[in-house]
Amino acid sequence: MTTILGLTAIVLWSLTAHRLSRWNVGAPVVMVAAGVGLGFLVGDDVGAALNTMTAEFVAEVILAVLLFVDATEVRGGRLWGNHPGTAARLLLVALPLSLVLAMLLGALLLPDVSWAVLLVLACVVVPIDFAPAEGVVRDRGLSWRVRNVLNIEGGYNDGIVTPVFLFAMILAGDRFQEHTPLEALATVVPFAVKAVVVGTLIGTTVGWLVDVCATAGWMTDQSRRILVLAVPLLTFFTTVAVQGNGFVASFVSGIAFRFAHRVFIARKARQGGGAAEALARSRRDFHLLEDVSAQLGMTMWLVVGMCAVLVIGWGFSWQALLFALAALTVLRAVPVSLALLGTRFTRRERFLVAALGPRGTTSIVFGLLAYNGLPDGTAADTILVVTVLCVLCSVVLHGLGSSHLARRSSPAPP
Repeated sequence: MTTILGLTAIVLWSLTAHRLSRWNVGAPVVMVAAGVGLGFLVGDDVGAALNTMTAEFVAEVILAVLLFVDATEVRGGRLWGNHPGTAARLLLVALPLSLVLAMLLGALLLPDVSWAVLLVLACVVVPIDFAPAEGVVRDRGLSWRVRNVLNIEGGYNDGIVTPVFLFAMILAGDRFQEHTPLEALATVVPFAVKAVVVGTLIGTTVGWLVDVCATAGWMTDQSRRILVLAVPLLTFFTTVAVQGNGFVASFVSGIAFRFAHRVFIARKARQGGGAAEALARSRRDFHLLEDVSAQLGMTMWLVVGMCAVLVIGWGFSWQALLFALAALTVLRAVPVSLALLGTRFTRRERFLVAALGPRGTTSIVFGLLAYNGLPDGTAADTILVVTVLCVLCSVVLHGLGSSHLARRSSPAPP
């Protein structure tokens, strides 16, 4: 019955998506509402269902696909976009500072939680994801500079945080063991090295093969779309098979595949023709992957709605709510504002970059993995509560309020 009702919610949203978008009501809002209804039907069984190996495996596969999609969706030909210095400030200065501030605030508001778990919690609430406000990076009401750096940050921040999250999980201890910082680092580094090697090899090799086979006329439009969908799955399972970090590998593979894809387009341009057609076709290649990842994301929002009922039944403290609200506001605004000082961004643009930081699918999957992986008790429950509060508040603040903030920006240049 739960599956039937969840699929019904997806069908109803699909039938009314264009109409709902006029009211700034996206898929996350609809699926959360449906999840709340399902939560009342299922009751306490939600928590038991989440705490299973099957749920953990599904969340891992979804995260691998989303990381690949984020890496391939970054627009522009450069690795760091059209404003690499500003993007680097956001990812290498503001992001670590936000993690540190989140841990410090967590220590103040949640004193019963260990530092290792606070780092896990910071990794859950800090990465931005534009699922609740997916039109932001395409909104022409925002200046091009704002859209570009937000697109780069949203594409790369979860890939950067993922190794930190896994390190924190090892440090916090799974259900059977705990580790010292050096032991956790010694565990995560070899996994990351294997991930970079495997991700680079698979992404580059498959991207090159697409070039060769497409030029030879061996591929169909459908086979190209299916291949792109298969790449993150192949990368993830291959990396896990050699005892590497499948998440990092999927992210690296996405970057490598994207740039190998662009080499094909550049070669067409140098040959004096076919570049525009190759670019249009390359964009169509990702349509199936994007649709599948969107449906996976909708499933996660449905789960959040169900978890909301569970969290309400448990009850939550004002400290947890305050932490979630702070993560969406000051814990992002302060580091971003500091990182953007001295750039060419205007005060209004700096405000928008700081304010437009929704939390979405990445936070949900990180939160579910942490709830599933940590021992039963205060730490796991706190992470689930804060995850649910954070993403639900983001749906309200960013999903319904992003268009208002966008209008505060100067028009994009023609």
